[in-house]
Amino acid sequence: MGAASSSALARLGFPAPRLSAQSRSWWLGVAALGLATMALGAVAWRRGRSRRRRRLQQVGTVAQLWIYPVKSCKGVLVNEAECTALGLRSGHLRDRFWLVIKEDGHMVTARQEPRLVLVSITYENNCLILEAPGVDQLVLPSKLPSSHTLKDCRLFGLDIKGRDCGDEAAQWFTNFLKTEPFRLVQFEAHMKGRPSGKIFSPSVQNYEVAYPDCSPIMILSEASLADLNTRLEKKAKVEHFRPNIMVAGCGAFEEDTWDELLIGNVELKKVLACPRCIMTTVDPDTGVIDRKEPLETLKSYRLCDPSEKHIYKSSPLFGIYYLVEKIGSLRVGDPVYRMVQ
Repeated sequence: MGAASSSALARLGFPAPRLSAQSRSWWLGVAALGLATMALGAVAWRRGRSRRRRRLQQVGTVAQLWIYPVKSCKGVLVNEAECTALGLRSGHLRDRFWLVIKEDGHMVTARQEPRLVLVSITYENNCLILEAPGVDQLVLPSKLPSSHTLKDCRLFGLDIKGRDCGDEAAQWFTNFLKTEPFRLVQFEAHMKGRPSGKIFSPSVQNYEVAYPDCSPIMILSEASLADLNTRLEKKAKVEHFRPNIMVAGCGAFEEDTWDELLIGNVELKKVLACPRCIMTTVDPDTGVIDRKEPLETLKSYRLCDPSEKHIYKSSPLFGIYYLVEKIGSLRVGDPVYRMVQ
């Protein structure tokens, strides 16, 4: 065996034995494999160092944190939250972990039942307390017995499970909406979420979501909302757009340029811009849908670049979807840092 091969084996922790000609090729293969492994390890280490050395550029501050426990119902403002892979959590309050469905399992949102936006939610003694005009409050335990039925549900054409919240909750939503029978289901963290590859395309980084439309986190800036309101006769509210994180201290639509963010000890990675639909035209104070504003005004100046029309089509863009790269906690007042290579 040559001197170079012997020294390579020694660096890998192998002795340099006296070998027959028949064995020599096998040992040379081991040496080559070990050296290749070392080289790959060095590349990974350098990449890790490069990742850790990313420059932090403050782009704003967290102004509001919103959790929307029941999809399409009112949000709950919190001062701090855990950021899990499935979205924001405060105690047992989870973002979009509850869903109203028809009896056949198809989702129901404010697109179909605009008055859902009038349902308010508070959290006390491990229970969600739901209130809405004209009905008594509903007290719902945040953890359901395993004896409750699992339902097959359908969101935007994809299958997902939900644990039925019982007849009282079903009757409550049925009485309030007064259109047809409804049921309420709850997602549980061990259940399989909808994969991002089927929501968007296989090219999007892989993650799962429960009952949100597209991603675990959506971010919007106060400046973008203010810019829109300079163009509207009737001012829009944050409740029209239902972000999880509102950011202050940046320019209008600066969030369009933020690819990777650090907030608290949470790392977020941009997925796509948020394409807006008629949901934005539901008045959060009255539960009336007009199918026009602020959507029409957004279409006048927030359409995508022609090269991205295959993704967004004719939907205007307002806010950014993010996936969670590193879980952790964040709070109102935290600096929002853009991570720059």
